[in-house]
Amino acid sequence: MLLALVALAPAAHADVILHAFNWRYDEVAAQADEIAVRGYRAVLVSPPLKSEGSAWWARYQPQDYRVIDSPLGNTESFRAMSQRLASAGVRLYADIVVNHMANESSQRPDLNYPGQRVLDRYAAEAAYFDRQRLFGDLGVNLLSSSEFREARCINDYNNVFQVQNWRLCGGGGDTGLPDLNDNDAAVLPQRQYLRALRSLGVSGFRIDAAKHMTAKQIARIFTEDIVADAFVYGEVITGSGLGDREYQLYLVPYLAETGHAAYDFPMHASLRRAFAFGGNLADLADPLARGQALPDDRAVTFTLTHDMPNNSGFRGLLLDPVDETLAYAYILGRSEGTPMLFSDHNESGDGRWLDAWRRPDLVAMVGFHNLMQGEDLRMLAQGACFVMFRRGVRGLVGINKCGNSVDVDLDIVATKLWWRTDYRDVLSGNLINIDRRGYRVTLPARSARMWLRARDMMQAPKYTRSPCRPTAPVPCDF
Repeated sequence: MLLALVALAPAAHADVILHAFNWRYDEVAAQADEIAVRGYRAVLVSPPLKSEGSAWWARYQPQDYRVIDSPLGNTESFRAMSQRLASAGVRLYADIVVNHMANESSQRPDLNYPGQRVLDRYAAEAAYFDRQRLFGDLGVNLLSSSEFREARCINDYNNVFQVQNWRLCGGGGDTGLPDLNDNDAAVLPQRQYLRALRSLGVSGFRIDAAKHMTAKQIARIFTEDIVADAFVYGEVITGSGLGDREYQLYLVPYLAETGHAAYDFPMHASLRRAFAFGGNLADLADPLARGQALPDDRAVTFTLTHDMPNNSGFRGLLLDPVDETLAYAYILGRSEGTPMLFSDHNESGDGRWLDAWRRPDLVAMVGFHNLMQGEDLRMLAQGACFVMFRRGVRGLVGINKCGNSVDVDLDIVATKLWWRTDYRDVLSGNLINIDRRGYRVTLPARSARMWLRARDMMQAPKYTRSPCRPTAPVPCDF
């Protein structure tokens, strides 16, 4: 049973984050036990604030921080979700939007938020909104025009001032998302909002559009008491790592000046290059040494973010479906970074990530990752088509991206794996027992192997291609 892999896992900063993209909060609560059983130790939920509209992107257009009220749920359902996750031993992370407010220029000319229409609704449904209130007086606006920066659209992403002080606009006359200032009137309620979320059990924050905020603004909002014992990471999009202009202009300063972690876009670029046709998988042997990955404690690793399938401008960053699975084996097999696994409700229409968190192969990878925490990583062999590395003496990972099988000869002295000991692949059930020097391991075409010392698991999970869909939050046998 997969439960054997999950139950033995120690807690560590590199616990896998389930990105429950656009899930309702009551849905997360209902799945809390199953989320825990499948090995996820943290869940990232979409922005908890006041927003309107059914589209996923509407969650990233705040109207008010003082209440949680959106199609995903309200303060009451958010609190209930937090309590259920806590009882299951799963941490709650919240996606935070503090760079801008909703673009409501088509509705009204002013920059008063949440605006008179919403205030009228607060008054008409006073009992309901009193239960949803996090802080403040809902009888007045939270923000006015003095809390916003100049109403100009970014037109040069190599201009740091523009990127961090002007608006994100969609073109065609779009006036863009009103960009918030860093004055007290804007920052103080943002702090109150984050403190309220901490009091509701939130222990981590993803900072949306962190690239568009100055380090001073981030530091003013995310004060020491707010980030104490919390995992905080920012979205700072770059095209690559060392040698990339945006990396030097935005990600390097962000890491140096905030002390927070960040999405490892350099690593994602390394994955895209390595898995591309003609790419060299050997480049993944040590991407950090080449400046193409972030340091272990600052990196949130991923195969895709929510923007990639849902925004046409980012779809070119998606990996081929098989390569995406192999990339998951890599980021969940290695020791560096905090991995994040994406699962949606098919907002993009691709169908690829619907219930991905339940996929038996991905769950088995999560279980392997959990058991390997604290084990060192040593690269054993690499080539244009493959990499093979060990995790301590208990785990062995091999990935082959090409259309033909690859044979790898293992030297038992060099590998330091156990002699005459069964190692079982958690994905296929394949068993190896290294009983001689030059023991040959075959990596089938377009596949990954994640061998675990058999005695470390009650029974190796059996990989099946049909996702298990239980009717109750209980573990599934694979």
